[in-house]
Amino acid sequence: MTTVDYSEKIPNNVNLSSDNRLQRALEAWQPRYLDWWREMGPSDFAANEVYLRTAVSVDKDGWAQFGYVRMPDYRWGIFLADPIAGRKVGFGDHADAEAWQQVPGEYRADLRRLIVTQADTEPASVEQQRLLGHTAPSLYDLRNLFQVNVEEGRHLWAMVYLLQTHFGKEGRDEAEELLERRSGNPDRPRILTTFNEPIETWLDFFMFTMFTDRDGKFQLLALAESGFDPLARTCRFMLTEEAHHMFVGQTGVGRVIQRTCELMKQHPGDSPRRHGGIDFETLQKYINFWVSSSTDLFGGEVSSNAATFFAEGIKGRAYEAASPVDHRALDGAYTVEKLVDGAIVREQVPLRNAMNEVLRDAYLDDNQKGVDYWNKIVEKAGLDFRFRLPHRRFNRSIGIYSGARFDLDGNPIHEADWDANKDRWLPSAEDRAYVKSLMRPALAPGQFAGWIAPPPKGINGQPLDFEYVRLGS
Repeated sequence: MTTVDYSEKIPNNVNLSSDNRLQRALEAWQPRYLDWWREMGPSDFAANEVYLRTAVSVDKDGWAQFGYVRMPDYRWGIFLADPIAGRKVGFGDHADAEAWQQVPGEYRADLRRLIVTQADTEPASVEQQRLLGHTAPSLYDLRNLFQVNVEEGRHLWAMVYLLQTHFGKEGRDEAEELLERRSGNPDRPRILTTFNEPIETWLDFFMFTMFTDRDGKFQLLALAESGFDPLARTCRFMLTEEAHHMFVGQTGVGRVIQRTCELMKQHPGDSPRRHGGIDFETLQKYINFWVSSSTDLFGGEVSSNAATFFAEGIKGRAYEAASPVDHRALDGAYTVEKLVDGAIVREQVPLRNAMNEVLRDAYLDDNQKGVDYWNKIVEKAGLDFRFRLPHRRFNRSIGIYSGARFDLDGNPIHEADWDANKDRWLPSAEDRAYVKSLMRPALAPGQFAGWIAPPPKGINGQPLDFEYVRLGS
């Protein structure tokens, strides 16, 4: 088990002090990162102490300690999972070759592109969520928001370390640009559309951490299989932190559902909106929006880039090494459903060209487990509503289904049908205004807003009325 050295200016477990050039480069980047955090990180909470977890080792069990820290003082650093002795490239044209410790020259551009795209999502989500602290439904939730934020910041450090270490001046330039783009900025937006969506309410935040961070999980799982060993090791540790982000989303939506169930049982036949809750139909619309937006993040269903990344051995499938599959994927095929002349037609494509779709399959299956968890809450309350995932074709902006219209079941429809039904399927302006009207802070210890139920237990064994964020007088 490798511990983290907190005696260094930049905490790390990669022996950073032995590389003076790299250390100087990262120490030059650090103040610019802190300037970005002060400008675009959580608004107006820099002076408050927050009960946060901090990594002390890279072992997945017992890897963190908890304590109060001001967010600008959080010890962001560089943590790689322990190396696996004799590790081989696990897939593609180089399967069974020694894993690379340096970037293969012929794959340099592709690897940089993958790392930059992943890196760009990390500061983007912090920027999207920067104002949420002012409307937190409890100190428990406020602390969870800030934990997500500082860990997204650390994930940016993880990717910048790779850029600075392995890509020379190009990597240093990319690291600078990561601090210059801004979520939602029309002139310098973030790379991926979902990371430019506004997150103005806690319901959006919970949906984002449930569905968009789950996309992050599967992208990291694919990159954790990379034959470029430093990238694989970086992503394996990032997954340890990412699990909490999805916990925040899944249980956060679950607590909203729990509160709605309580209001419906207390006021049978009445809309939960009349009593300060969020009705099931509105929750389903938010599910539809964030699932479809996050589903786009996997890219096109048929992709020559995905085939190239797989062939090169730099991005695999989730759990590639542990799966009993043909790791070269030379002979397999995948069935893709395309829209041709208004009808859905099944077409076989080479498996390597469908690697985005293979990863999307795993993602959607994982999403369903979360929806099943929510439906158990409703079922336990004795109510007959059931949440669902929209079809993967619904509301798509990227891939073979973009530019066409489909209903929630994936059936092709005309534009007029879409216009007539879109406010039934996606949050309307009125829905968003209502949800936003509920966003009033509840920040006394043990207090929770009326639209969300308390969690069953606190963080790290602490009680629910623990002072998770010290707000002062």
